[in-house]
Amino acid sequence: MPNPPRMRAAALTAAALLLSSLLAGCSEDESGDEDLTAQELSWKDCPAPSQAQGGAGSPSPLPDGGSWQCATMKAPRDWDDPEGDTIGIELIRVRTSGDENRRIGSLIFNFGGPGASGVTTLPSFGDTYEKLRTRYDLVSFDPRGVGRSQPVLCENDQQLDAYFQQDTTPDDPAERTELLDNTTEFNEACEENSEGMLPHVRTTDAARDMDLMRQVLGDDKLHYFGISYGTELGGVYAHLFPKNVGRAVFDAVVDPTQNSEQGTFGQVKGFQLALDNFAEDCVSKTEDCPIGDTAQDVKDRIGKLLKDLDSKPIQGVFPRDLTQSAATNGIAQALYSKDLWQYLTEGLEQAYDGDGRILMLLSDSLNGRSENGEYSNITAANISINCADDKPRYTPEYVERKLPEFRAASPLFGDAFAWSLLSCTDWAVPGAAEHPDVSAPGAAPIVVVGNTGDPATPYEGARRMVQALGEGVGVELTYKGQGHGAYNSKNKCVQDAVNGYLLDGKVPTAGTVCS
Repeated sequence: MPNPPRMRAAALTAAALLLSSLLAGCSEDESGDEDLTAQELSWKDCPAPSQAQGGAGSPSPLPDGGSWQCATMKAPRDWDDPEGDTIGIELIRVRTSGDENRRIGSLIFNFGGPGASGVTTLPSFGDTYEKLRTRYDLVSFDPRGVGRSQPVLCENDQQLDAYFQQDTTPDDPAERTELLDNTTEFNEACEENSEGMLPHVRTTDAARDMDLMRQVLGDDKLHYFGISYGTELGGVYAHLFPKNVGRAVFDAVVDPTQNSEQGTFGQVKGFQLALDNFAEDCVSKTEDCPIGDTAQDVKDRIGKLLKDLDSKPIQGVFPRDLTQSAATNGIAQALYSKDLWQYLTEGLEQAYDGDGRILMLLSDSLNGRSENGEYSNITAANISINCADDKPRYTPEYVERKLPEFRAASPLFGDAFAWSLLSCTDWAVPGAAEHPDVSAPGAAPIVVVGNTGDPATPYEGARRMVQALGEGVGVELTYKGQGHGAYNSKNKCVQDAVNGYLLDGKVPTAGTVCS
């Protein structure tokens, strides 16, 4: 499973695209001899998304007629050489629906991943944030290396099909060698095809882009809504520019105190918890659970399916078969949101009868593959940003020593997540740090929302983010729910607390619990 252990939020976009399917650019380098803070953005109707952004059509107007506009902001290619060549950062916005005299400014969103296109994601969830639009222009962007913002590119569509079909849980030396060779080929392709961008896609670079964005948009403070990896980006911004933090919310919080191994291990436990909750939910319903008689039976049957697929794949989406790796990816994708549990149940039921189509569609959704076989650059960007950020590099021998620990945490996900630690081995660019620095003394209050049932960013990370931000900055809010994130669950208690802060400046009581 090359992706899910490090896919911190991209499932938000993927889930929306998947539900609709089941139910129904680069900028040239140029001299940076200008004051980039004084640049004026040329807002125009948004073009159809590029392949790197995920394709599909241009965003539809909002119900009240509000239209989405796009623009390209120039930013230094290398922030250590701010007067050198520039790249384009793609932005999207919809203007406030309220009285202009009550407008606070722009509210900038990052939906995580890393690697998710904010330009395509924000319109997908425009209705969710409509109340916030009463006092803000809603703004998002493709971070550098993502979508239309000088995207990093690795393998082509045909190669990616093979990459996601590979056996990511090697059982013998030959399979281990094949996994290592495939990882090396992928990483070399990233270096070859990304036009020198790999050293310039760190989270610190994206944070500096956001402060430039704040100035170009005309705001004295950065008002911000970060989800999943977006909380890490927001924390890094707060560390670099504490005095520039306005009203900010972190939802689905990445633990800033952990290195890549610790974070991956936390996700193993998080996805196992989500699987436990899914199984319990299925058997607790009044009608019979079609995939098991007890919660343990549900999990045992899933384990047997994956074991069988390791040696004998079944029909997936023609012409591809559903392999063990693809099925594991598909299960992980469905655990990101309780809204997808019904599809997971149906997909498992069909897979037991030899039809792997739904699980394959779920896997494709996670990996950014569209129905026409084209991939967005979410995987390339995800790995490139993580490897540029994360200093540790792991060997196969180290992973093998850790396998028993990962398996104990999750018999289903342990092997795949452990082997994913090799993603950055022999990466062309050294990682920046063991973990991000988010200490932000003097920053305005930041509301930090943790979800007790979150598989991808386990709940404990919220409290550690509050502690790492420093005294008087982080304000913890707990949601007792399921899925990745809290605000998008539409829980009234969560939304009232977040809206109260962003719209009216009312800081919620620290330790508030919503259920």
